[in-house]
Amino acid sequence: MRTRHVPCGPAKYSPVLRPPVNGERARLTAVVFVVLFTQLLVYPGVDQLVAVLGGEPTIDAGTAFLGVQLLAFVCFAAVWGALSDRAGRRTPFIVAGALGGAVTYLALVGIVVAGVGDFRLALVLRFVEGAFTIGAFSLAITMLMDLGGGHGRNMGAAGVAVGAGAALGAPVGGALYALGPLAPLVASAGLLVVVVALVTTLEDRAPTDRAGVREVVVGIRRTPELLVPYAFGFADRFAAGFFGLVGTFYFRQSFGLDPAATGLVLACFFAPFALLQYPLGTLSDRIGRVVPIVAGSVGFGAAILAVGLAPTVELAAAGMVLVGVLGALVAPATMALVTDIAGVGERGVAMGGFNIFGSLGFLGGILVGGWIAARYDFLAAFAVAGALEVIVVLVALPVLLRIAPDPTATFGSPRES
Repeated sequence: MRTRHVPCGPAKYSPVLRPPVNGERARLTAVVFVVLFTQLLVYPGVDQLVAVLGGEPTIDAGTAFLGVQLLAFVCFAAVWGALSDRAGRRTPFIVAGALGGAVTYLALVGIVVAGVGDFRLALVLRFVEGAFTIGAFSLAITMLMDLGGGHGRNMGAAGVAVGAGAALGAPVGGALYALGPLAPLVASAGLLVVVVALVTTLEDRAPTDRAGVREVVVGIRRTPELLVPYAFGFADRFAAGFFGLVGTFYFRQSFGLDPAATGLVLACFFAPFALLQYPLGTLSDRIGRVVPIVAGSVGFGAAILAVGLAPTVELAAAGMVLVGVLGALVAPATMALVTDIAGVGERGVAMGGFNIFGSLGFLGGILVGGWIAARYDFLAAFAVAGALEVIVVLVALPVLLRIAPDPTATFGSPRES
């Protein structure tokens, strides 16, 4: 059965996409990588960082520190897009986002060195940092969408950058904590300055439609089927946020790991999640979206619970690998389903909505997971995170079976150019 495409609204402007030149795709991919990499640097030793910033090294304080950045992501992603579209430029806003992020990272270091402020000031600065860095991240992906040379190739590059940044950020961050709790912040500031050098000479392309919250809501009203991949995207990113915070405290407290070892265990999830998305996304082109999404989500939920039940760190690490593999089975199939459902002229807004729901999921994984772990125990938190995946399948399966197209060559197809 073919999906019925319901227009989300006419495209305001359809630029002629010119092929990238002078390594534009590589530089933009590097920008996306750097922002995700710096985000994950602080996770493995977040309790140590919270303590040096004046907070208590508890799950609640860690939840607050990681959560305010993601709240800023959700609040300001569409703002940067709207400003960029209105100005008809991308690179100045990426430069502003990267420089603002670098300055606020250094400001966090500065309040510790100078002995001023308290943890509340640190949270404010963290929120400001998130408001800036989401601009660099979101607009770099938008510039990749603006490029010619194949939409599938450009979005594939973005996906690899996101996955690699998440996979490498945790173990490298864990190693940096050995130099001191402020080392990840200093490294993040330096890397964001590198972003400025990467993008200042890039050519601005004619802007495409950008997904603000209003446009996303309109798109959902006209094509409610989009809520199906949005729900799966929310649940998958919930698990990623959950492991970023609750997983860090769980591995530290249950197995006595230091930040470096914690980063390596987190990488057991993020590495296969990054490396397998392209081949498993291609698999969904051959066999359809339903099997990867349903089987992957149910297995994903069970594997999350298995990590929480693991009696040894070795078994927990093996469970993390399984979680990463199953997550890589689900994630590209759900993104491809967004493309299947949305009409050609509405895919930018539809994918923007997917990213907004994903950011909300990541934030939810930190806030909800942290709250449950702090007030009950780790096993209860793992059970909720795993159950969410299964519940989404049970609720969405009837609609998924109705709207999912027959196997196509949608994911990464030249027709996406």
